[in-house]
Amino acid sequence: MDRRAGRRSLTAKQAGLTLAIALLLSIIAGIVELALDARAMRHEIVLETHYRIDLVHGTAAEAAFQLNPELATQVAEGLLSGGRIASVTISDDFGRVMAERRHDDSDTSSWMVQALFADILHYRKPLVYQIGSDNAPTSIGELELTLSLDSLSRDFIDRSQLIFSLGVAKALAIAALLALVFHWFITRPLLKVHAAITETDPSQPGRWSKPVMGVHGNDELGHLVESVDRLLQAFQHGLDQRDQLQQISTMDGLTGIANRRHFDAFLSQEWQRAQQGNHDISVIFIDIDHFKEFNDHYGHVAGDDTLRAVAHSLTRVIHRPSDLVARYGGEEFVCVLPETNLAGAQRVAERIQKEIHALDIPHAHATQAGRVTASLGVASSYPAQDDVAGFEALLAEADHQLYRAKRQGRDRVAVQT
Repeated sequence: MDRRAGRRSLTAKQAGLTLAIALLLSIIAGIVELALDARAMRHEIVLETHYRIDLVHGTAAEAAFQLNPELATQVAEGLLSGGRIASVTISDDFGRVMAERRHDDSDTSSWMVQALFADILHYRKPLVYQIGSDNAPTSIGELELTLSLDSLSRDFIDRSQLIFSLGVAKALAIAALLALVFHWFITRPLLKVHAAITETDPSQPGRWSKPVMGVHGNDELGHLVESVDRLLQAFQHGLDQRDQLQQISTMDGLTGIANRRHFDAFLSQEWQRAQQGNHDISVIFIDIDHFKEFNDHYGHVAGDDTLRAVAHSLTRVIHRPSDLVARYGGEEFVCVLPETNLAGAQRVAERIQKEIHALDIPHAHATQAGRVTASLGVASSYPAQDDVAGFEALLAEADHQLYRAKRQGRDRVAVQT
């Protein structure tokens, strides 16, 4: 559970990766856009400055022609109020300063701003005045101004922040859209496949809930599902073969009940369980009386039919899931009854004897009844925790009781005393 909690989901990883890529692209695009905007801003500044100079040129030339410092001062103050201008100087044609105004501007701009705008800060334009329509225009002075690098820096930073803010906002929107699209068309189908595999019963992998891929039926996702399906079907086939082999190895081929191998493993397991749970365990040995003579007289086919009939009658009596009926070998059968004491095992043996009588199979060489009978030996044990003898003693006792039943005339139940 801790490992699962520490994992990030595929959707979260996809969204994070999409966001990182979108932010990276937005930064690159922002740098490009910022470079283009800086170029456009330079052009705007130059055009705007020339426009302002042209706008006041006539008045400044009039002031220089009339040698009117008050008018020149008004022109300088008007230009200075534009915000981006740091200083204005108006001089006459003799080089005398008629008006000069400047802002106290502390330069705090970065090297980038200086590199971008330092070459467009200074402007000089001759003041030309025409006396009469017949005379040529004459230069009568000069207008000089300098732009404020600090003001340009603030404008550039504001525009840059706006560009990057819009870029990040667009990147987030694009990332969210891409994450949604990828989740719907790729991650969601993959999660469906993952959920189907996770919910598959490991013991029945071939019965998994194969997801329907829809539009992905013919692409890589659809091929992935088909490959997983083939793999799980192959696993299922292997498990089925294993179960068949296990069934063959633990089942008697003639009678269809457990064989000797299964009986040995089952008794060992139940003996340990009886030790741990402190309860009884009983064993019944069954041997068909005079079976060799039956085979010699009626043939092996009839003998096999008789063995199957006896095995079927045993399963009619022994029907608890915890019990076991097995063919011990030849005409011998054995029953294991966990959590059953000696008295209970004796009652089971007596019911088995009646079931065999009810088969009413003719036996010309039977000792008494003229039909197939069986001898049964019953033994029970209460294995203690420190019992080192194991279940061999229990089997030996049941076998001893079986032969006691045979010595006493067969067709009877002999019980441990």
